[in-house]
Order: sequence, then structure tokens, then C-alpha cells
Amino acid sequence: MTVEPNNSGPGSALVLTDISLALPDRMIMQGFSLTVAPGEVATVMGPSGCGKSTLLSAIAGTLSPSFVLGGAISLLGRDLTTLPTEERRVGMLFQDALLFPHLNLGENLAFGVPAGLTRTERRERVDAALDRAGLAGMWDRDPDTLSGGQRARAALMRTLLSEPAALLLDEPFSRLDAALQERFRDFVFGHVTERQLPTLLVTHDPRDAEAAPGPVIAFEDFAGA
Repeated sequence: MTVEPNNSGPGSALVLTDISLALPDRMIMQGFSLTVAPGEVATVMGPSGCGKSTLLSAIAGTLSPSFVLGGAISLLGRDLTTLPTEERRVGMLFQDALLFPHLNLGENLAFGVPAGLTRTERRERVDAALDRAGLAGMWDRDPDTLSGGQRARAALMRTLLSEPAALLLDEPFSRLDAALQERFRDFVFGHVTERQLPTLLVTHDPRDAEAAPGPVIAFEDFAGA
């Protein structure tokens, strides 16, 4: 089964071709092909523990050596499967915000800024990101003093500051209450559309799939025997 995008840009889509994932004693998934267009959020749904996050790890380049990966993964016309994580230009957002507790909020975001910029340029980029996230003036805040919604927005902005060419979402809305989930979904998907990032979301929550602007794929359709 292959899911095609609604639209595409040359060389800018995230393309998964005949992906398989296996452990020595069992097949996790096989025959998975998907093209995610710029600005699209493709959703892979399935119960917790079925291997959805393992698929994201394979794309990001953080797959455990216990797994065997088959097929091809490309982005910006490059084969990612042979590249180290830091060269893939794939950003990832997790269930937890994962802000560094020993850094203040501004330093956390500055961690995502690419090397080669002056201190002034880095500061300007972080200040602009804080403003976009509704966190202006909070550079010196301890991450532990932030609300759940503030931490989530900060984590997204840190990821975007790294200038990813694609975005992976590992159930990033699941730890927030219902009202915050809706607002944070809108915040994330708005940035995806604005930046035209091909985005892959894994979730077990149908509300995430309903809100995401893209196709929905059932993980069990590709589960190994």
C-alpha cells in the first residue's frame, strides 16, 4: 500500500519506500511506503507499544542496533539511511518537552540554533522564537517554572530553530489536558503549514488524526506477521 500526497514540491517531500523493521525473532512492520508533501501532516495510528515510535527513530537515525531496517528513506532528494542523525535535518518533538533543567529558557532555545552565527544573531533568533511562542521576556526563566503549555511551545520552537527540513511528532499532545491539546495542535500545525515542513505524526488518539492536515494510516495494516 502506498499513500501519495495531495501536493508536492520537487525534492522537498519526505519519502519512505518499502520500509521494513525487524528484530531477530520477529517482523515489526513491512511494506510501508509513504510520501509526505511539504506542509502536510501524515498520521500513523496504532495502539501504544506497537512500534510507531520505532518508525520515527528509523527516520531520525536513532534506531537501536537491535533492529534491522529495510527499504529507503529520502528527504530533499537525499538518501537518509546512510547519514548520521545530525546530518539528516529531521526535527523531532516528543511526549515530554525535554528541556534541559540546567539551562534557562533562552539557553534551551539557543541550543537549537545552528553553529556559525554570532552571539548577537543567536540572541535575535531566540528572542524572535520566544515572541512567536508567547514567551517574550522569559529568557532567564527556569524551565521548571513554566506551565505545561509553555514548555511544549518552547520545545517546538527549539526544534524549529535547528532549521529542520522535516518534522517528526511522537505523540506530543498526549501529556496535555484537553484544552491545551487543542491549542498546541493548532500551534504546531500552523508552523508546519507556514514553514512547509513534511511532517509525520504517530498517535493513538483519533482527535490528533482528525485535526492533522493530511492522510491517516493504520499501523496494523503494515504490522509483521
